[in-house]
Amino acid sequence: MSAFSNIPPQAVLPLGAYDKAELERDALRADQILLRSDCRSAGSKAAVLSRIGSDLALPKHFGQNLDALYDCLTDLRPNDDADYPGFVVFLENLPDGGRFGQTERAALLDVFRDAADYFYDEKTAFRVFYSVQKD
Repeated sequence: MSAFSNIPPQAVLPLGAYDKAELERDALRADQILLRSDCRSAGSKAAVLSRIGSDLALPKHFGQNLDALYDCLTDLRPNDDADYPGFVVFLENLPDGGRFGQTERAALLDVFRDAADYFYDEKTAFRVFYSVQKD
């Protein structure tokens, strides 16, 4: 049974509830694109957006704000020949406090939820799994 069996094709969920290795294997089996960002050293909204932009290889015109993040995410294109086209995104070690607290994290995750809604309309899987770095 696949890790994706009980996960909607468009979702933003805490990574701690899942086996990351199994999610990665299932994404590769489905020929979905894996995107990973580790925000361990980012302590501010600007640093988190910069890290995500760099790790996800967003285009040079990425403006490092939430609106630009949404635009770049929705510009992503899945493998055309995939049986189950889509993306699996891992956002790991999001900061918890300081200049990137719960409010900033919620706003960031809302952008990924909005992108998931967009991909729903495109009939493309877009699953995001995140973890929060505890101090």
